[in-house]
Amino acid sequence: MTGGAATGVVLAGGASSRFGSPKAAAQLAGRAMIEYPLAAMREAGLPAVVIAKSDSDLPALPGAVEVIREPDRPRHPLCGIVTALERIGGPIVVCACDMPFVTPELLGWLAALPGESAIVVAGGSPQPLLGRYTPAALPALREALDAESSVLRALELAGAREIDEGELSRFGEPSELIADIDSQIALQEAESKLRKATDSAAAPRR
Repeated sequence: MTGGAATGVVLAGGASSRFGSPKAAAQLAGRAMIEYPLAAMREAGLPAVVIAKSDSDLPALPGAVEVIREPDRPRHPLCGIVTALERIGGPIVVCACDMPFVTPELLGWLAALPGESAIVVAGGSPQPLLGRYTPAALPALREALDAESSVLRALELAGAREIDEGELSRFGEPSELIADIDSQIALQEAESKLRKATDSAAAPRR
């Protein structure tokens, strides 16, 4: 599987205020949470970078993953996306560090989309931290970042394509693909799900 010319970007610059501790380094089924999207990027054939603040608490990262530091202010999801587009200079596939169930197949498909920026829509809500962004969207994203307005408003201005659940379901259960771990309860639920999947895969077939 190949992701073409796109670069994978894992966003790890959030404050983790609802979670209560740095998400990227949180342990999930024996691995740092950030390792899950990084592994999916790697399996999708995407060179991956991590975007984080100067004070972001990151675990030891596998391989030679580059860490790009975004400006300390503002603390806004667009800050990491804009920084990545400016530094990389080409299309990027973005995933938040707390999305452990995103699949390589979905990331590879996003990377191969022609031309435009695109974001996933699931449960009736756009998910701007899982999608594809191109340099053509930079003017609108910078304008929204300067105004500290919503990512969704910026994407409207940029004319981003919305990927609905019909398309998303080709790659798995939409609600699981976009699931983010924003609380300790969600972490426990994800841990249980991952351990069940591991136990099922390890069980001998009859």
